[in-house]
Amino acid sequence: MPTGSTFFTLDTQGWLASSANVALRPSPNFNERPPGTAVSLLVVHNITLPPGQFGTPYITDLFLNQLDISADPWFVNVEGLKVSAHFVIDRLGHITQFVSCDDRAWHAGASSFEGREQCNDFSIGIELEGTDDLPFEAVQYERLAALTQCLRARYPLTAATGHSDIAPGRKTDPGPFFDWSRFRELAQWPAAQGN
Repeated sequence: MPTGSTFFTLDTQGWLASSANVALRPSPNFNERPPGTAVSLLVVHNITLPPGQFGTPYITDLFLNQLDISADPWFVNVEGLKVSAHFVIDRLGHITQFVSCDDRAWHAGASSFEGREQCNDFSIGIELEGTDDLPFEAVQYERLAALTQCLRARYPLTAATGHSDIAPGRKTDPGPFFDWSRFRELAQWPAAQGN
């Protein structure tokens, strides 16, 4: 079990049970998965808004289509963008869920995994608040591992990978500072699966 014995449960609709470390903020940026699609892939991302700044409300605002473009000059780069992820884990280990795991979040974009296109169809996307050039926090690994164990109990996840691996040349996250070995050990994920 992950450090600190943190564990999570999903309700019958694919949402985490709310707790002190979990917030539910339903995003409009989702749709249904194709009928009969098994959820088999976990995709790890990193995100900050503005780039390199931690602890802002802007990731949530972006995923809820409420981002004030005038709040930062860089935001013109994401103006009108409709994106989401199933989860965001911030630097303090708090988890926000934006899309039911049963539904298709818009996190991967143009992507391919083992010859299969459109990874959003069959994956769960988890964003870690972070950048390509800084280590992630210990509590983020702990929460990610506990969340992964919860998801594997419900869905037939057979692989975990980074956004950079399913969209090479277009995406670089979660970046070189994401420790896949540490994640696998904490999540009790078989070494043969995923990165």
